[in-house]
Amino acid sequence: MTSSTTTALGGGTDQRVARLPIASLLALALAGFVTILTEALPAGLLPQISAGLGIAEALAGQFVTLYAIGSLMAAIPLTAATQGFRRRPLLLAALAGFVIANTVTTFSSSYALTLVARFLAGVSAGLLWALLAGYAARMVPEHQKGRAIAIAMVGTPLALSLGVPAGTFLGNLVGWRMCFGIMSLLALVLMIWVRIKVPDFAGQATDKRLSLGHVFTMPGVRPVLLVVLAFVLSHNILYTYIAPFLATAGMAERTHLVLLVFGVTSLLGIWVIGVLIDRHLRVLTLASVTLFGISALALGMKGDVPSVVYAAIAAWGLAFGGAATLLQTAISKTAGDEADVAQSMLVTAWNMAIAGGGIIGGVLLDRIGVGAFSPALLVLLIATLIIVWDAKHHGFPVVRK
Repeated sequence: MTSSTTTALGGGTDQRVARLPIASLLALALAGFVTILTEALPAGLLPQISAGLGIAEALAGQFVTLYAIGSLMAAIPLTAATQGFRRRPLLLAALAGFVIANTVTTFSSSYALTLVARFLAGVSAGLLWALLAGYAARMVPEHQKGRAIAIAMVGTPLALSLGVPAGTFLGNLVGWRMCFGIMSLLALVLMIWVRIKVPDFAGQATDKRLSLGHVFTMPGVRPVLLVVLAFVLSHNILYTYIAPFLATAGMAERTHLVLLVFGVTSLLGIWVIGVLIDRHLRVLTLASVTLFGISALALGMKGDVPSVVYAAIAAWGLAFGGAATLLQTAISKTAGDEADVAQSMLVTAWNMAIAGGGIIGGVLLDRIGVGAFSPALLVLLIATLIIVWDAKHHGFPVVRK
């Protein structure tokens, strides 16, 4: 039996994988890498940025804030306004925004101008994140959509686990401005790659577009968005304040090692989900939420025992590594032709959860202490588990065999 026959009959997993448009999907993954690294790089370079611009570190920290605000404000309206645009020119425009923003950041000596550039980068990110999953899904047949999205999303954990530490190290060697200059060149090279390797797709015809309200009320969309809010909020409460949490356990000097453990197991998580997601989306989502819950419980009960902390952090990374892939695949399959608009809602919910994690976590830390983190996370994760379990018809459907 030939390999083509085997594939046609539903076997031959290796042949199926080989037929994925890897070069195109990796271009999307690199776009995600550029997006996350542009967002997070200032966090690792705050002292250098502060000294370079002659501002306080708290003001330098607003580089991250303005980026998040840009994403939050732009994702839904910009995606809705560009539904009819061809996809590749739109992706190139988003990447061009990173080229411009990072170039301005490289050379600007004005704090105000740099903040404007960071806001522009956030706007570009809001549009790009809304495009990626739907773009990847359109490149492949139905049975490969989850795996294609997993490949397109691999840039996110790579940026967090490897890119930010490497960028911080490079910034100490050559200066923070050079780091942003390199990011600008990377985005420019990526534009060429996208133009050559990534296929173009038509936008959506006017008579086929649904309003934002219609997309929001589609069966399954709201449960997925609620899961995004609760799950990502629980993650960011802990991730944002991991340093003070570890300090109370006497592990402050091991923060970088703990985050490395999280990053490595996150990569493992996205690989596992990439392999299984097309057949087991619901089970994987339930398992991820449950595993994160066990991790939060362990940190609450034995958070002062280093071996338990490392094991819990590893489980947390494994649970959260593929979250973006799971949730973007869920909403993409749920929304169908309206995937890009639904993805823009997911981007908005995700950024709200990031902001909420900083605010709620800060209040808990200030008023109660890190001991409040575990109970708060468990409440959110139990709510998430209930929503996923209940969304068995739409959103996270049971697969009928």
